[in-house]
Amino acid sequence: MKYFPTLILGAAVVALPILASADKPLDIEQYRTEAVEKWEEDIAQLEAKDAEENHPDDSILFIGSSSIRLWKEIEEDLSPYHPIQRGFGGSKFSDLGIYADRLITPHRFRAVVIFCANDIAGKDTDKTPEEVVELFSFLRAKIRKHNPDAPVFYIPVTPTPKRWDVYPVVRKANLAIRDLCLSDPNTHYIGTESIFLDAAGQPRPEFFVEDQLHLNRDGYLRWSAAVKSHLDTVLGGAL
Repeated sequence: MKYFPTLILGAAVVALPILASADKPLDIEQYRTEAVEKWEEDIAQLEAKDAEENHPDDSILFIGSSSIRLWKEIEEDLSPYHPIQRGFGGSKFSDLGIYADRLITPHRFRAVVIFCANDIAGKDTDKTPEEVVELFSFLRAKIRKHNPDAPVFYIPVTPTPKRWDVYPVVRKANLAIRDLCLSDPNTHYIGTESIFLDAAGQPRPEFFVEDQLHLNRDGYLRWSAAVKSHLDTVLGGAL
């Protein structure tokens, strides 16, 4: 994948992603050891919830990182949709890929919503935008294998004050996944970024808790309104 600075938003030059086919299949196993060491206990706890909870067949499955896990009012915010909340910690797309079968196959669902924010965080171990797109594609394929007709929704990584310095790279990954969504009528990009930016294109700290990374209640209300609007548009409302 290559990026060329061809789009100007305000005063910022944004790189438009050009998607290219991969030369070889994604080697998901390269991420297994790290994922298992860090997340096996969390996944076991989610599986315990799977055994205890009952959900209707028209549920919306939410998978991803801590912003999904910490969404305390998710049922209230998305009513009358029925969410299945399966986020865990500071997970990455590589972690979702390793645990995809265990996160997805226990459930019947009408659609899947994905939000995962930690693959590009300003660390030496960060993935490239190309790697993030490959992992998103891998996860989407897992969803399609289990439920071929279910729409897949992607919530882009939020422009946060905490990680603003790395947001140009994050945005490249978001835009690349957006292009992937545009190429598939059953994959949908929920454009939430502008909600959290002010008129000068800077992140709005009033929508985040003290760590300036996770959403506060006002942030979740705005996030959920965008998510629900896209669900309504694509699904035609709750059944």
